[in-house]
Amino acid sequence: MAIFGMASAVAGFVKVRYLIDKAVIDNMVFRMHYRITAAIMFLCCILVTANNLIGDPISCINDGVIPNHVINTYCWITYTFTLPHTAAGKGISHPGLGNDYGEEKRHHSYYQWVPFVLFFQGVLFYLPHWIWKNWEEGKVRMISDGMRGTLATIDDSRTNRQSRLVQYLVDTLHMHNTYSFGYFFCEILNFINAVGNIFFLDTFLGGAFLTYGTDVVKFSNMNQEDRTDPMIAVFPRITKCTFHKFGASGTIQTHDSLCVLALNILNEKIFIFLWFWLIILSIVSGLALVYSAAVILLPSTRETILKRRFRFGTPNGVESLVRKTQVGDFLLLHLLGQNMSLRVFGEVLDELARRLHFGSNPPSAPSTIEMAPIYPDIDKFSKETET
Repeated sequence: MAIFGMASAVAGFVKVRYLIDKAVIDNMVFRMHYRITAAIMFLCCILVTANNLIGDPISCINDGVIPNHVINTYCWITYTFTLPHTAAGKGISHPGLGNDYGEEKRHHSYYQWVPFVLFFQGVLFYLPHWIWKNWEEGKVRMISDGMRGTLATIDDSRTNRQSRLVQYLVDTLHMHNTYSFGYFFCEILNFINAVGNIFFLDTFLGGAFLTYGTDVVKFSNMNQEDRTDPMIAVFPRITKCTFHKFGASGTIQTHDSLCVLALNILNEKIFIFLWFWLIILSIVSGLALVYSAAVILLPSTRETILKRRFRFGTPNGVESLVRKTQVGDFLLLHLLGQNMSLRVFGEVLDELARRLHFGSNPPSAPSTIEMAPIYPDIDKFSKETET
């Protein structure tokens, strides 16, 4: 039950929160990084540190000269080894074990660092969201207050809020490019995270992670008599450990121990899942970058996206929006559209297009959002929007 108690703390990353002041400031791919992937890493970190699932992570047997708790501690904090070219067969009890020590040994000490690596990866995947959240500073939440989702009312107060929002968008036109730069920069960080963690794990596992998933797939399609499990090669369950001590006459005595790494039962499953997940995440993040590049470089892409959201009003108004706005303005509109219903967002875009088309662009001032009565056209446009 302790595992479920610790895992419940991770559930906050993936659960859907219906909070009054909650505003969506990113897209689905972004949330795959800081909610799903970070939660997976933290959950795996909890699993590999839960001894009550598998018992002791390492158990070694020897000739009885060295106490078990001593040899277990020694082999855990130093390393164990296998013979990589020794497969199970005649005269071999387990894959990777043998008596020919002249063969090159493969040392294993990564298991000490697995929890720390998983936790570090979870922090890396959450970091871009933290940067963007501080960069964004709650702008979408503040300017869409009272118009988000179920909070949108149908009385005159909503019309007033929409007019003030449109006035804010007009007054701050072309002033959101730095805002959009922070968002696209964090998207690039997400892609670097996904691809970089693949190579980071490959280095951590001694060059075995890049082909780990494909090797496991090939293994499952081979004949059972001719195949060698690649998961056992990377995460051996039985290893050897050598302990040196001084004998009674002062000579150095060597004691070989056979160690059972029960923790690798979990490690092999965790890392095969991470292999497939990181590959999928890298592809999806790369497609998201291509989409963002198209938004930045191609105004026609922005026009197509707005037309999908522009369900009300005159479609020709979209062309004036795209022509008179920049990438930062579009990103802000896109984020607002994710937080509003189609009807409310359509009315906002319709009124904004009318303002830009008629050239109603008063001088920008910090107080203009609160001074709607001095603009006589606002009420007229609001009434036209509601009809």
